[in-house]
Amino acid sequence: MDLLITIFYFVVVLSILVVVHEFGHFITAKMFGIRAEIFSVGMGTRLFGYHRKTGFTLGNLPQDYDYGDYTDYRLALLPLGGYVKIAGMIDESMDKEFLEKPPQPWEFRSKKGWQKFIVLIAGVTMNFLLAVVIFALISFINGSSFVKTTQIGWVAPNSISERIGFQKNDKILEINGRQMHSWNDILENLTFEDMGKEKIIKVERAGSIVMLNASGKEILRVLADKKDLGLEPPFQKVYFQNVETIKPAGLAGFKKGDTVIAINGETVSGVIQFSSTIKANKEKPLTITVKRANDFVNITVTPNSDGMIGVMLGSIYQGPIEHVKYNIFESIGLGFTQSVDAIGLFFSSIAQIFNGTLTFKESVGGPIMIAQQASQQASMGLMSFLNFIALLSVSLAVINILPLPALDGGHLVFVLIEAITRKEISPKIKIAVQQSGFVLLMILMIFVIYNDLTR
Repeated sequence: MDLLITIFYFVVVLSILVVVHEFGHFITAKMFGIRAEIFSVGMGTRLFGYHRKTGFTLGNLPQDYDYGDYTDYRLALLPLGGYVKIAGMIDESMDKEFLEKPPQPWEFRSKKGWQKFIVLIAGVTMNFLLAVVIFALISFINGSSFVKTTQIGWVAPNSISERIGFQKNDKILEINGRQMHSWNDILENLTFEDMGKEKIIKVERAGSIVMLNASGKEILRVLADKKDLGLEPPFQKVYFQNVETIKPAGLAGFKKGDTVIAINGETVSGVIQFSSTIKANKEKPLTITVKRANDFVNITVTPNSDGMIGVMLGSIYQGPIEHVKYNIFESIGLGFTQSVDAIGLFFSSIAQIFNGTLTFKESVGGPIMIAQQASQQASMGLMSFLNFIALLSVSLAVINILPLPALDGGHLVFVLIEAITRKEISPKIKIAVQQSGFVLLMILMIFVIYNDLTR
């Protein structure tokens, strides 16, 4: 069942991204009088569709079907994205029958260079605009919430935060010269801002100013290994969302809704601290103080050999929070800014691969990883799922605009060369480049799928 759910969300995400992308090509082609013979949701065999000449039909259309000025809107067998077939364009379909005839006014090849440019760039533009719209919608509906503290509530032993030199009750004032106003600022500046670069951190400790240095590369390595920073703000309460009755916690007497106060007398400041402490004490008895209704209860429990006691944790932040609401214009501005930032993050991540901070294996994901992430984000709620789609849409736009064969950027290179030389490149060269690019993309796809499986 979980596998089917994962596949479902993967199909939903891929279909949205590809159909939006192809719609950009479709609408601009129509705008310039170029025939778009097919607009397909899905790939492969035509299941059913609508064409103005024949109406609604099932199955494939005849091999020699004359589409004329109208588009066949179809649903295809494989629910993996979609495509638009533009007349007179050498694309991944490798259709070259039209080359045996002189250029027709309704064909892509007969249009001016600037018109071709707009048609080709329209796909990535639509993906970018999709991200802007989604980010804006999230901002408009949810606004933003800022955890208004820069004080450290807990530092995990042996974590990167401890190695940096952070201590409990430190107040973080600045990171690389930027003032910190919230916990959100701290996390962003430690991780994504100045990605991979040295961090100079100014903290206030017991009335004195202390300067700390952190390696941005080391922070990235920790995140790539799927470990946390080991840093939590104060004012957090951990509670048990659920307790498994046959696991150590249930057998010891813990109940759903218990709020954790302390472990072995040490105040618990968050989920990371609680989990880390439990895992660090495998098969060792711990006394956990919980608040149950109006009573405080001490219960001794022994984590199993995996460092688990059988509880589902929840966390409530009880400190100061600032909620900000945005009007429609502010939301659009934020949507645009977040989309641009996502592009910067994409290239910063690529740069970290080339300089050796991150490896290709742990940084680049294929269909399997996308499917897993889509399902995971969907389980966290609609807004998380939409946010994931927006980030992926930006990535798709950036990848597609790269000047590589078989991508939109590869087509743009041909158009620019022809505009500069005022000569059409030989169709044989275009087809050869497209075929080689398609083969390379298939090899890369096989590699990233293998990478997903081994990871």
